[in-house]
Amino acid sequence: MVYSAHYHSPLGDITLASDGSAIVGLWFDGQKHFGSTLGTKSEEQRIENRATQPEVTQPLLSACRWLDEYFSGREPGFTPPMSFRGTVFQQRVCEALLAIPYGQTVTYGELARRLGCRSAQAVGGAVGRNPISIIVPCHRVVGADGSLTGYAGGLDRKRALLQLERKNYFAI
Repeated sequence: MVYSAHYHSPLGDITLASDGSAIVGLWFDGQKHFGSTLGTKSEEQRIENRATQPEVTQPLLSACRWLDEYFSGREPGFTPPMSFRGTVFQQRVCEALLAIPYGQTVTYGELARRLGCRSAQAVGGAVGRNPISIIVPCHRVVGADGSLTGYAGGLDRKRALLQLERKNYFAI
């Protein structure tokens, strides 16, 4: 069973998905690969109903708290429980994305080198299928020349996320 909740962010509505013990998806509504980990049977578990099944909604509440901190301009001091679905390679890429520091960027080529992969394009494909946007910071990956390329949520959102982080990173 997959449970979902909605979050209203300054950059648009977000859908979150949980398997009951961890976050398995976080997407801007309508983005590319939206709902890729929802499967065919999903049950809407609204945050307002947390009293009825707190063990199910806890990961969703944790992710919403993380998003609240993030969008308020603070680097969250915790990571909600997450479970990566996808190929072993996609899971490795998600783990590598988590190692990119807040307020910093890395190129697809550098990320490929860190993973011991010869193909920046293969890494780019896995980055683009990251099912837990923002928390797993795929927006921190840029082109070889530092340009903003590819983001399933749209380049305007990628730019806004990086600006939010840089503003707060350099203010420290």
